[in-house]
Amino acid sequence: MSRRLDERRSAHQRYKQDVDERGKPFYPFAMFHDTVMSLVVVSVITALAVIWKVTANEEPDSSGWLGVLYGEEADSGTTNFIPRPDWYFYFLFYLLRIFKWPESVILGTIGIPTILLILLFALPFIDLRRERRLLRRPVAIVAAILVVLSMGVLTYKGATARESLGTEALAAVPEWIEKNNLPANARKGAELFAESSCLACHIYVGQGASNLGAPELTDVGSQNRGVDYFAEYVANPAQYGNTRMPPFAGLGEENLRNIAIFLDASKGEE
Repeated sequence: MSRRLDERRSAHQRYKQDVDERGKPFYPFAMFHDTVMSLVVVSVITALAVIWKVTANEEPDSSGWLGVLYGEEADSGTTNFIPRPDWYFYFLFYLLRIFKWPESVILGTIGIPTILLILLFALPFIDLRRERRLLRRPVAIVAAILVVLSMGVLTYKGATARESLGTEALAAVPEWIEKNNLPANARKGAELFAESSCLACHIYVGQGASNLGAPELTDVGSQNRGVDYFAEYVANPAQYGNTRMPPFAGLGEENLRNIAIFLDASKGEE
């Protein structure tokens, strides 16, 4: 331990000597330059935001110097929007698809990212060697390559992942009607079910994914709960003790009733 401390002290003395002879210390010179440049960047971003806000009109699709203020107003009752993360979160997006079971989802959301961040922060305190040549650091090089490859593969898989939602699920509605022998008045509800991201957590006639403990709904109508029950449940699942499923009251009473008719008619493939 004393030998390592002596080496660090001698290295620090050599650094001080090199700074006195050939350069300037990081503080305050480099820190001052970084601070000034950061202020310039923030000032430019703020100025552009002010110009965009002032020159654009309040009317939808009215363009200012830097583009429109906003387009169409958001529709909280939309049934065909599939949320996707930004590209730099695709790796985490696909990691959650791997750990999709309720017992393991905490590994994808907290466990693995937290462990990697702790290792990243601890690395400078663990590796105190002065050797910086790549060929002399095989463990570090292999670890870096594996991290880059893992991030790249997960990002690619997340970017190309196909969802059993939206138009893909909508195309399967005729198959659902045939296999489950659904009545004609259940078709509208089946289409709303396919467009409302329900298959992100539920399985219906072999499609979708079972996430967060959500049950399969192929034969949910065999419980004989009734249309009113399903409409109230989908609108606000929390009143029935389900705090994991989000409320869908924003779909409106008519859409909720159509979905309830579809669920109540789903008696199973037999």
